[in-house]
Amino acid sequence: MYSSTGPHTDAPRRAVPTLSPFLSRHYPADPYPGERPDVSYVELDGAAWILRPDRGAASGWVVDTGTSVGTDLDTWLGALGQPPLDARLPVLAYGSNACPGKIEWIRETLGLAGPAVVQTVEVAGVAAVWSAGTRARDGQRPAVLAARPGTTERHALWWVTPRQRATLDEVEARGECYRLGWVHAPATTDDGTKRDRVLAYVARPEVLGTAVADHLDRSPMLVDGEPVRVADVGQADILRMRGGRARSDGLDVLEVTGEPSWSDLD
Repeated sequence: MYSSTGPHTDAPRRAVPTLSPFLSRHYPADPYPGERPDVSYVELDGAAWILRPDRGAASGWVVDTGTSVGTDLDTWLGALGQPPLDARLPVLAYGSNACPGKIEWIRETLGLAGPAVVQTVEVAGVAAVWSAGTRARDGQRPAVLAARPGTTERHALWWVTPRQRATLDEVEARGECYRLGWVHAPATTDDGTKRDRVLAYVARPEVLGTAVADHLDRSPMLVDGEPVRVADVGQADILRMRGGRARSDGLDVLEVTGEPSWSDLD
């Protein structure tokens, strides 16, 4: 059901910002999945600073603060009293959570605390596909993750603190719409680091393919028997389509029932 005829990358993104910082609102979340800058960044209070890999930096990344050298990410975070990169966990953002404008909305609406560290990432063997259900708050169709061998997509890793992850639980209605788990989705960030598993909010297996309330249904939507990639069809068109529900997302998931930790992978 989730086979692919060959490698397939997602559609081009909006151009890389030329100024750092840039305004979060220039990359809005609506219409879903919104606009994403094809660049790593750290967002805080409506502004986002570009992040670049740098092997000479203690964290491996520097914040573009307008100087020729930039500032080590951990130093930048530490000056704000915030945890360093290695004290955070990587959550795959494959929908609107990769949009700086969505992060700003989460701050204003749900009280997101601290800088959001977001790295662009290429993931293999999975794809963001359209859900059979729609969102309760605005009727838009959200994305859900599904296995898709042979596919490579460019998304984002949001390196979260425990408090930020708790906020994302609320955003994603963890336990109602999505579950949280370590997903086998080989991921490569722009510094060349490869990870076999990353955290992601994915469909609950007990709901897949079943008749539940529309706002709780995160089964991949099937059109002509196949899931529809978000990269291939826009929000307006997918809302006009009718299809069935997939009974499986095909993912290899180590579900997390409480607080996630690197030790989950031991």
